[in-house]
Amino acid sequence: MGRTRGGSGAKNGRDSNPKNLGVKRYGGEFVTAGSIIVKQRGTKFYPGDNVQKAGDDSLFATADGNVVYGERMNHKVISVTPVEA
Repeated sequence: MGRTRGGSGAKNGRDSNPKNLGVKRYGGEFVTAGSIIVKQRGTKFYPGDNVQKAGDDSLFATADGNVVYGERMNHKVISVTPVEA
């Protein structure tokens, strides 16, 4: 007998809201202090110079400048190089 009997018919229809994670500013882009560079869960990217990590592991710029992606001790690091006024 190849049919389902009883139970609820509403087994589908559940989905979570989007979390909008990922890179927000790419290498070479200009950012102002306080700009979010990456939204992440856990530390996929680590903060470098002029970048800090927020409570939800997001990385944000602490100075105006250009975003630079690099590597330090086998970690992906994001830094901001300040622009001279």
